[in-house]
Amino acid sequence: MSQMALCVRFTLRDGAGEAFDALVREAVEGVLEHEPGTLMYACSEVEGAPNQRLFFELYADRAAFEEHRRQPHVRHLLSQREQYAEKTEIDHLRPYAGKYPAAAG
Repeated sequence: MSQMALCVRFTLRDGAGEAFDALVREAVEGVLEHEPGTLMYACSEVEGAPNQRLFFELYADRAAFEEHRRQPHVRHLLSQREQYAEKTEIDHLRPYAGKYPAAAG
């Protein structure tokens, strides 16, 4: 399986949730419109933890991930996140078993 994935946890500053979520929604529009190699880009609130956001990102391969990182909507999100997030934790994953969306092609 050549797919790659990320699990990203953001710990937001108090009161930053709405603004961060708006920034994320803008980025998601770009992901949906311009990134066929991004198979999943799921952004979630964490139940019982109002300052936590969890992203699960799945890419067709490393090239799709690199293309994602070059996109203007992603670069904007990354340049703005620190004003809202006090901590960002990223786990790089290598899917090997389970039910994942198939890459187009």
